[in-house]
Amino acid sequence: MIIQLCGLSGAGKTTLALAVKALAKKQGVQVAVIDGDQYRSSLCKDLGFSKEDRCENLRRLTKVAAEHSHEGEVAIISAIHPYREARIQLKQLYPEQIKTVFVDCPLKVLIQRDTKGLYKRALLPDGDPDKLSNLTGVGDPFEVPLQPDLHLHTDQHSVKESSEKLLNFILQQKALNGK
Repeated sequence: MIIQLCGLSGAGKTTLALAVKALAKKQGVQVAVIDGDQYRSSLCKDLGFSKEDRCENLRRLTKVAAEHSHEGEVAIISAIHPYREARIQLKQLYPEQIKTVFVDCPLKVLIQRDTKGLYKRALLPDGDPDKLSNLTGVGDPFEVPLQPDLHLHTDQHSVKESSEKLLNFILQQKALNGK
């Protein structure tokens, strides 16, 4: 099984993935976390942030996830996944494996959290040398999933509550698929 988490920067994708990995281990379920930020410095270091590069990044991350899934692990991809069409294409490539989980948090809350300082940079005036012009959700689009398999609201629920919901979803999917 492959879980493609999608959501804006700071919504809690990696935090949830790591929390679920720890909870799943207690249940005897092996989870591999494929973190987009980490792979940007290795497998995907040749890619920029154009639409084409972002889509290629996701193809590569999904290929890694598929390898983990074939080994019997639940692979959780923690990446923004901004484009609806790319998410759909990946689901078509791996129709039995991929489940889309929307990690939803309003932009207003993300700007307040701003754990990486990205929103502060994105909201700088044009011409500022530190301005980040292509932040997803501010300068670049984020296309909300129309029918995610699971929709988590990290502004309304704690990490514990959200990670338990995600783990329960994974366990239900495994039971349905007999794995």
